[in-house]
Amino acid sequence: MLREPQVAGQFYPAAGLKLKQSIDALVSRKSKKEEAFGLVAPHAGYMFSGAVAGACFSRVKLTKTVIIIGPNHTGRGAFYSIMTEGAWKMPMGDVQIDQALAEQIARESRYLEKDHRAHAYEHSIEVQLPFLQYFMPEVKIVPIVLSGAEFKIYDEIGQAIAKATKTHQKALIVASSDMTHYEPHQRAKQKDQMAINEILKLDPSGLLKLVEEQNITMCGYGPVACMLSASKELGAKKASLIKYQTSGEAGGDYSSVVGYAGIIVQ
Repeated sequence: MLREPQVAGQFYPAAGLKLKQSIDALVSRKSKKEEAFGLVAPHAGYMFSGAVAGACFSRVKLTKTVIIIGPNHTGRGAFYSIMTEGAWKMPMGDVQIDQALAEQIARESRYLEKDHRAHAYEHSIEVQLPFLQYFMPEVKIVPIVLSGAEFKIYDEIGQAIAKATKTHQKALIVASSDMTHYEPHQRAKQKDQMAINEILKLDPSGLLKLVEEQNITMCGYGPVACMLSASKELGAKKASLIKYQTSGEAGGDYSSVVGYAGIIVQ
């Protein structure tokens, strides 16, 4: 199956050369690259969140396969969906799914379902791909999309990912998430800092509890919790905030913003 791009020409340039030029301006080739188990990267239009994503991807050593976990914005398909075969068509070339690793992860989890419907119109994974292709043109992916759930489900999926990568191959785990949505700039920053603190403590259950108690409209809290569970099982000991900003800082409207955080887990 060839999954067609859904937000090319909207969130990022639809032409390959223009897209590469756009990413050129968002990344740093001089940044020292470090080993990492996982990272958090935003998934909005590049004019708003591209600088945060670019700063984060500039700092990590990519693996040949990258597992990308995104939230389900559309409500389509299985609640916990993994694509295990095919490719994603992109302006800079098709991105192949690592079928062997995807199948292994699916076997390890009793919650993940092999499903392409949840991915067909979902943008949270798609917008990460050009950054990966920029630094590693032949990169392969394992796409996972998660709906809302309790912590034990996210933890189980995270453990399945960790087990599969231990026995099959090493893979960077990307959690795709924007932070607070459509609140004034200062309030968004305050709420996001609380959520970021839980991520920096490597506390996925604490993050979920905080998001619920403080009504933090972070769309990818599930993918982040899943990534943290997997990364801790693989040996992660620390996390670092690479860059944070809001859409207000990018576009000038501070009355109703979305927050973006780039975090590396090592």
